[in-house]
Amino acid sequence: MLKKVLIANRGEIVCRIARTCRKLGLEVATVHSSADRFARHVREIGESVELGGAAPSESYLNIDAIIAAARRVGADAVHPGYGFVSENPAFVRALDAAGLTFIGPRADTIERVGGKASAKREAARLGVPVIPGSESGMTDPAEVLNLVRGMKLPVLLKAVAGGGGRGMAVVETLEGLESRIESAMREAEKAFGNGELIVERYLPHVRHLEVQVAGDGQGHAIHLFERECTLQRRHQKVIEEAPSSGLSPRLREAILADAVKLASGVNYRGLGTVEFVVTGEEYYFLEVNPRLQVEHPVTEEVTGLDLVELQLRIADTDSLPLAQADVRCTGHAFEARLCAEDAAAGFLPATGRLQVVDFSRAGVRVESGVDSGDEISPHYDSMIAKLIAHGPDRESARRALVAGLRESTVIGLVTNLEFLHELLEWPETRDATFHTRLIDERHAQRGVVAPAAPPLEHLAAAALHWLAQRRAESSALGCWTLWDGFTGWRLSSGPIQAAPQPVLVLKAGAAEWPVRFSMRDDQGSSALVIGEQKVRATLQPLAGGRFLLQCGGRALELTIRGDAWQAELASALGSSLFTARPYLGGGAGDAAASGQLGAPMMGKVVAVKSAVGEKVSIGQTVIVLESMKMELHVMAPFEGSLSSLRCRVGDMVERHQVLAEVSPA
Repeated sequence: MLKKVLIANRGEIVCRIARTCRKLGLEVATVHSSADRFARHVREIGESVELGGAAPSESYLNIDAIIAAARRVGADAVHPGYGFVSENPAFVRALDAAGLTFIGPRADTIERVGGKASAKREAARLGVPVIPGSESGMTDPAEVLNLVRGMKLPVLLKAVAGGGGRGMAVVETLEGLESRIESAMREAEKAFGNGELIVERYLPHVRHLEVQVAGDGQGHAIHLFERECTLQRRHQKVIEEAPSSGLSPRLREAILADAVKLASGVNYRGLGTVEFVVTGEEYYFLEVNPRLQVEHPVTEEVTGLDLVELQLRIADTDSLPLAQADVRCTGHAFEARLCAEDAAAGFLPATGRLQVVDFSRAGVRVESGVDSGDEISPHYDSMIAKLIAHGPDRESARRALVAGLRESTVIGLVTNLEFLHELLEWPETRDATFHTRLIDERHAQRGVVAPAAPPLEHLAAAALHWLAQRRAESSALGCWTLWDGFTGWRLSSGPIQAAPQPVLVLKAGAAEWPVRFSMRDDQGSSALVIGEQKVRATLQPLAGGRFLLQCGGRALELTIRGDAWQAELASALGSSLFTARPYLGGGAGDAAASGQLGAPMMGKVVAVKSAVGEKVSIGQTVIVLESMKMELHVMAPFEGSLSSLRCRVGDMVERHQVLAEVSPA
């Protein structure tokens, strides 16, 4: 009988697993890296052992340190969550040798289905349709290069031990192929400790389905229906739902049957996922994930089952606590992954401190591993939370998720919150006619899109917040604090009119709005001219950084964080970030490109592709950074030569730090 579980992971999944363990009367403990000493999962669990440095290889991938931690806290079982050591057979064998129970499949099962190449061989052996391509992993870049050159393009490079889109690349042209292979191998090695790749025929416009399976390790397995995971960017899932829409009964039954056939055929024990791609009425095996999935809550919502409890009971008894006839699918569920990333900049991850994280009014299930004040680190995943909505049918579930996102507040970092709103309203999402390349293709077609202008209400609130902050900073104005001070209003302006000259300039991105104020009336209302728009508004402070704005006859509650000179606002209208500066009678235009190559975000330099004095062409990669488990290429802005280099391989660099300079030809 299990008594205490060490959860060997970080973030939201630790909090999620602990909730079920405690429900079943099990004690829990967890682990952390030096970068996560004050993380939410450490605070929430209450007992945690530090494994090592911030890099996963020094902490969350350190098998010896995890086993030592389990012994130190007196655990008799280890739950790996997802990622990190969850699919590592060496870890399972080390736990077995230490007399600890692994909450997951046996080591030999992971070896058979955990790698993409071996799983593909098992699927083919059992008669499950597979995608044409290599069946064995390759570690020699030259071998991969030769194979790709002999195949019809496009093809897909896939990390054998991969997941979440890491170590994946679509090859549509032979140009730059060698560097792309090296990059995929390097990314796979860093993320999974295994740089092996397989090569397959690339199917561009497919749907991505996965079947949740459970087995007793003795050849008996069941399915818990399927999930739709088609909405992805860069092979990483954004929106998931259950069940899938648009499958014919014949196709659904065939996919579910093949998933169970594969799980039974390898004597699968525990919880896992068999993934497929679907094109028309045809489907192909993709991979097996021998672990809990990020998107498991949507299956929980439609089946009413606790999948973590199912994992624990199978690990404890080596038997299935339910039969296929006991599993029902009711209603529909959606999940959205809220991440610290800039959708307009190609989903570039963001790092830094989250000033406000508030889901108190979302009205949907929320799984999160961060709170207000926590940091999003460049060492790990950028996910802030998962929001899950359930309804009696697909449309009601979709609308519930839209409403939940609208009532969510995250301030401090750029997020994909607005993009999730937009994505859920796309026609292809509403009628389920999407494919896995939809998001990437849509963004490629749009190119660089100027952000939408912030709503007038946000501009008015930012201006009034600036004014309140400036008044609070000075008590020397006496009776004039209420009327003049920082507003620029003079007696000759009259009681209603705004000052003749702007007082400040609000800036959001490249756009600017000069602001003029009137004096306040007896109700505390001010007339503002923001750019060319006139409005009367008041801003009333509430509790917890919230404010009530009355603007042009509309009341709006907002969260505002920041000071007089920079403030971030969030409301039902979205979020906005403003900087403020005193009006100086005009602004200078943007400076011409200087040739300085800056770091797009905090990260580690993993490659330097050019030396000082060498010629570079426009778009040529000069430096490669690694952050958030992904690679970022810093490229030359024009043709010229590298005049200076200010970083080395292994350096940790800050966002906007100048890494090199290019002199024009």
